[in-house]
Amino acid sequence: MKRGITVLLSLSVLVTGAYFTISKWAIRHETITFYDPSRDNRPVAIDIAIRRDKEMQANAGMIKLPVAVLNHGNAVKNTEYSFLANAFAARGYLVLSPQHDLPTDPPMVTKVGELYVGRLPQILRGVANIHFAVGEMKKIQPSADYDKLTMVGHSMGGDISMYFARQYPDEIKKVVTLDNLRVPFLTEGKFKILSFRSKDPQFKTDPDVIPNEEQRENAGITVVQTTFQHNDMRDTGPDEAKNSIMSMLDKFLVNTDGEVAPVDTRNAPPPQILDPGPVTPYVPVAPARTDTGFTRLDRSN
Repeated sequence: MKRGITVLLSLSVLVTGAYFTISKWAIRHETITFYDPSRDNRPVAIDIAIRRDKEMQANAGMIKLPVAVLNHGNAVKNTEYSFLANAFAARGYLVLSPQHDLPTDPPMVTKVGELYVGRLPQILRGVANIHFAVGEMKKIQPSADYDKLTMVGHSMGGDISMYFARQYPDEIKKVVTLDNLRVPFLTEGKFKILSFRSKDPQFKTDPDVIPNEEQRENAGITVVQTTFQHNDMRDTGPDEAKNSIMSMLDKFLVNTDGEVAPVDTRNAPPPQILDPGPVTPYVPVAPARTDTGFTRLDRSN
């Protein structure tokens, strides 16, 4: 009997290990750099994450991929949020992670008293990068739903995500932010919002960014108060923090996408999202341009 239990446990471990191995290797990563002629051929590098099987189905015209745009924090590379990119890709999303700042960009200077503490130029640059990247991606992968984007971002990337959503609400399906500090949440209830907040004395959220509890309930906003720090919310953070974020994110995606992804929910009634309450802590230099107008670097996991 003990031998049988031992064999069963061994098989379970093997199956679990195989699952995680398959999940990792099933997601393809690729970097494409586009050049924006309207901004002096500014290079915009995009890290793409996509499940290979979903990509094949989309190319065959069987499905239309939902699209998530993942925006990095200030002075952080677009590839430093792979745990989030993989989480969305695993659920069938086409994930686009643009590089918003370049080594040649002037340094950001914050100015107390100005809108978003003087960060509006960097936010607007991020919005322009997103619109340009989405337009170029339509030419490469037309079998995706670019009309309704899921915006995701950490810190400055969260502010870019929220600003984009405020300016173009009809282009948004949902928003996920991780400790955005400057741009107020949209409270009209046009889409669902999930926001993770740090407990970090060095990173204080500006007043009026997070709506009160009644506004959040009416607008479908879920705020998750965590005990981890601001910079824990990227690949360099502890596994405990990343696992906590992925766990809550998966529940949010189940509620907004359904159990099976990708699905077309554009005509479906908006689902109810429950506030989970507090949880425990659970540049690039542009490559040589090709004849196609962009460069590729395939770096599959």
